[in-house]
Amino acid sequence: MNADDIAQFLRAHPQFFDQHPQLLESIYVPHPHGGRAIPLTERQIVGLREKVKLLEGRLEEFIRFGEDNDAIGEKVHRLSLALIGARDFGAAAQALYFHLREDFAVPHVALRVWGRALPDGAPEAGPVEAELADRAGTMGGPQCGPAAGNPFLGWFREAQEHIRSVALVPLGETRTLGLLALGSEDPQRFYPEMGTIYLRRIGELTAGALAARA
Repeated sequence: MNADDIAQFLRAHPQFFDQHPQLLESIYVPHPHGGRAIPLTERQIVGLREKVKLLEGRLEEFIRFGEDNDAIGEKVHRLSLALIGARDFGAAAQALYFHLREDFAVPHVALRVWGRALPDGAPEAGPVEAELADRAGTMGGPQCGPAAGNPFLGWFREAQEHIRSVALVPLGETRTLGLLALGSEDPQRFYPEMGTIYLRRIGELTAGALAARA
């Protein structure tokens, strides 16, 4: 009989140790972290403690994620109120810039809106190449990634040489009316695999507020 036979026998006869309880006290196994041998029952306790510690760590992680999401949700709510309360296009744009900078700590923001009658001199009405407008219209949602080689990097003007990661948020659902570009010096601030649900919500809020005032 080899080790596999013994393991198969114990699996097939779960009542074995009920019938021979003294074996649980007399069987010694190596401690999982080295050192002395310990009874089988103590080894089970050690294993359970490790599982509990792992579960506690995961619970703490879930709680932390929940708290982070609550904090972001509160920031989005404040932005929503500011956009709703903006009296005109210029005020809505300034509210957007302020909250992205102060609440979301985004140092560089570029916004372009096209196909709308914007106030004279509005920087958001700056020229947009047809190729870039078409690209924004086919994004289908926010896109994040490294700044190097990004065709929208020029929108950040003199700051572009410092930007290492970018988030692009198309504005509008059935028809794209603009694009919100966010830039950061941190190469990991906006990365391809990150979740974009809050960026999408910010884009929807921005599109609604600007479209109603342009």
